[in-house]
Amino acid sequence: MKKHFDKKRPSWDEYFIGIAELVSKRSTCLRRNVGAIIVKDKRILATGYNGAPREIAHCSETGCIREKLKIPSGERHELCRGLHAEQNAFLQAALHGTSLKDSTIYSTTQPCIICAKMIINAGIKEIVIKGDYPDRMSKDFLREAKVKVRRME
Repeated sequence: MKKHFDKKRPSWDEYFIGIAELVSKRSTCLRRNVGAIIVKDKRILATGYNGAPREIAHCSETGCIREKLKIPSGERHELCRGLHAEQNAFLQAALHGTSLKDSTIYSTTQPCIICAKMIINAGIKEIVIKGDYPDRMSKDFLREAKVKVRRME
């Protein structure tokens, strides 16, 4: 029997992290473009990218307050116009009444401590990340809460 399809298909992890990377291209952050998608049973529940809330001017229009104040990455999250990609995905799910319990979140970057706490309380069971982020406390909380974290190369 002749094969009709010789192209290598991406694994589910490659597929979903690729979608998260595409979502990150919508980011309006001047410092870091992050995308996140939440998946359950191979179905996308919600997506999010980092940027200012709706009806608020984007940093591309106002400039980056974090750059102006010389705030290092991983610190003082409250001093930012934007929401994180994970937060926007959680809010999209909430807006549409979608439970995240027992789901997996794919993110182009390791979550910060604020997002890690939200992941834990949302009942998300696993995180698949592509890039790192300088937040040791986030890693410690996720480990303590037994949320599985996998890094894709």
